[in-house]
Amino acid sequence: MLSLFAGRLLQLQGVDASAYATVADNERRVDQTVSATRGTITDRSGVPLATTIDSVNVFADQTRVENPALTARMLAPFVDVDVATLERGLVGDRQFEYLAKDVDVERWIGIADLELDGIHAERTHRRTYPGGELGANILGFVDASGVGQAGVEQVFNPTLTGRDGSFSDLRDGNGRRIPSGATKSEQAVPGQDLRLTIDRDLQWVAQQSLAAAVEKSGAMSGVAVAMTPDGKVLALATVPTFDPADLSTPIEARGNAAVEEIYEPGSVLKPLTVAALIEEGLATPASTYTVADRIVIDGEDYGDHSPHATERMTLAGILADSSNVGTIMAADPLPRETHDAYLRSFGIGEPSGLGLPGEGIGLLPDDRYEATRHTAAFGQGVSMNAVTLTSIYATIANDGVRVAPTVVVGTVGPDGEITPAPAPAERRVISPATAGQVSEMLEMVVTDGTGKTGAIPGYRVAGKTGTAQRFNVACGGYCGYTASFSGFAPADDPAIVVSVSLQDPVNGRYGGVLAGPVFNEIVSYGLQALEVPPTGAAPPALPLRESDDPVNVD
Repeated sequence: MLSLFAGRLLQLQGVDASAYATVADNERRVDQTVSATRGTITDRSGVPLATTIDSVNVFADQTRVENPALTARMLAPFVDVDVATLERGLVGDRQFEYLAKDVDVERWIGIADLELDGIHAERTHRRTYPGGELGANILGFVDASGVGQAGVEQVFNPTLTGRDGSFSDLRDGNGRRIPSGATKSEQAVPGQDLRLTIDRDLQWVAQQSLAAAVEKSGAMSGVAVAMTPDGKVLALATVPTFDPADLSTPIEARGNAAVEEIYEPGSVLKPLTVAALIEEGLATPASTYTVADRIVIDGEDYGDHSPHATERMTLAGILADSSNVGTIMAADPLPRETHDAYLRSFGIGEPSGLGLPGEGIGLLPDDRYEATRHTAAFGQGVSMNAVTLTSIYATIANDGVRVAPTVVVGTVGPDGEITPAPAPAERRVISPATAGQVSEMLEMVVTDGTGKTGAIPGYRVAGKTGTAQRFNVACGGYCGYTASFSGFAPADDPAIVVSVSLQDPVNGRYGGVLAGPVFNEIVSYGLQALEVPPTGAAPPALPLRESDDPVNVD
């Protein structure tokens, strides 16, 4: 018997010692995942718009909890979970049972001081948005597992995510860490930071001004986009919006109407028709037309927004007064295929280039119907999203070169160095001379036409109003309106381009009245933020009617 005992002891302590030691080590070892810190998203100045803070997930080893009822009562004040729910999570034979997630580190310190048997913490992180709803439609959000689900968070999820690490240590029979026990760890690799082109303060101004206009007009929704002439998006506001940190918000309320929603812009698209006419040599700002308030073509009746006497109007006057009839007449010599080519070249019917998810692609007029040729001239029967519309005005402001809109400056390394995002695509659409003439005509809209609400003292402003019939599936046709104002400033050296659209307002309908003040407020603040000095130059002098002397408005 002694020989048997000695042999077995030799086997356990000699031959099989390492194997049993490994088994014992594994039974006492607790493995944890160390989540990688998600990269911070900042505005163009480095101000955080989305960031990550440390937190913990509190879990229980139920086999080590001696008094579930008492433990639950002691835990409840720290984890915002009711006592009964906690107690249910403490009873059983599972060695890993989550009790509460995303607990502040400060609260965990309070829990740790209680020295409760079987209660442990798993280190993790929580995504936070310091501005609340600020820029939510651009930023998007992350789900409960930390994966980007919309906006920049979704598009750049691999860049922002990083790589998780791991940590393990030894615990005694009561689940307490053994200080002298061997630990194993693999460092987590944090995600890269991302810098956007967005200006935080201008974004706030755009959201506040737009929200006030939507409320005042009783509109269903609203969108405001601000960008530089070379396509860098400075602000992109939508109303309604959402809190990206509130995961209870319905998914359908987390969209981005500025890129997802397409609509017929109406008269704010007339400058595109004017640009095509001038570029093709078919008209000049001083070309004159006999314009009535209504016209019938092939049995279709087209009218201006208000009745007026028949008069001789220049192309500049047609744009300043926003005459549908005049625009149709001026566009008549422009071949349909040529007009369509300009529509495409300005970006209509293709992705804007911004790259945010869920983008709605605009529609070109149906070439099977002759009537759409005429309506497209004044912005009906052709649709786009708000970013594409803004980029059309940016193209005019950029001497006729379209630069695809962008919202990302680049990634930021640990040393603060920025790796620029790929350069956006660009193409020439119209000549600098044509862009300059259209810009001067747009100034006349603000100084002597329908866009007076866009005027800013000390600056030359180019702009255009729009009051479009709004297609609505609910009524099976056109019902309601889209009120818009688009333009840029200073007109002689553009620094900021802005478009504002209000959908289905009930207290008024005209773009100059409803959207113009929002445009004015955003541009005024933007000029200050960009430190653009007052123009100091006289506005253009263009005749609006055949009998007019050139108009020069101070």
